[in-house]
Amino acid sequence: MSTVLITGATSGLGRYVAFELVRGGHVVLAHGRDRASTEQLVTELNGQGRAEGFVADLARLAEVRELGERVAKAHPELDVLINNAGVGAGPRGSGRELSADGHELRLAVNYLAPVALTRALLPVLRANPPARIVNVGSVGQEPLDFEDPEFTCGYSGMPAYCRSKFALAAHTFTLAEELAGSGVAVNVLHPATYMDTAMVRESGIGPWNSVADGAPGVLALATRDLGSGGYFDGTRSARAHEGTYDGEVRRRLEAVTEQLLTA
Repeated sequence: MSTVLITGATSGLGRYVAFELVRGGHVVLAHGRDRASTEQLVTELNGQGRAEGFVADLARLAEVRELGERVAKAHPELDVLINNAGVGAGPRGSGRELSADGHELRLAVNYLAPVALTRALLPVLRANPPARIVNVGSVGQEPLDFEDPEFTCGYSGMPAYCRSKFALAAHTFTLAEELAGSGVAVNVLHPATYMDTAMVRESGIGPWNSVADGAPGVLALATRDLGSGGYFDGTRSARAHEGTYDGEVRRRLEAVTEQLLTA
């Protein structure tokens, strides 16, 4: 059985997946932003298996890196990371928001945080092959404007969300190439369209699917050998936005990412 860290585990898809994993005999390391909610979740999970909670605000890169350090120290056997936490498009008409570090919020939480957390945990994951990284993305993908990656001009919530998920997919493919032969697989998926989550409801969109509909794809990538460097629509292998496969786009993205993470 695996030891699995899942971010954004206190609600929505993350919560559902956490229970499925713990019932399957896996050790679940449940991340949440709110301490009370995280502790309550862990109490419930421990009624069905083994779980431990970790609290961090993913809108603060220092806390993201500290989360990675704490998990690595407490669980050197970690072999699965599920980057699930995310911020949606926000209420209709809402304005541009910033993370604690001054980055556009959706880019910060949906992209920079998973990149930073993955980097912090890569030494542990490399030490426990076969290991897996699952990035929860979206079919909604829109290329970044490399002249304005923080979306300071003409901001809109849905395009901001889609840009962050484009970046996550493109980075996944780059990372998969870097990790080839290491025993660490990394994939990205669109779990299901407009699941019944707080993120979707906040945006004013009526849910099309339940979180149970989105869970099988995440669980498959977390527990089965499905290769590396893939994009999945649920459990089905699919194609991400064509721009995510472009070598020049990915090189520019990595350069921008380094700048943002060290700013």
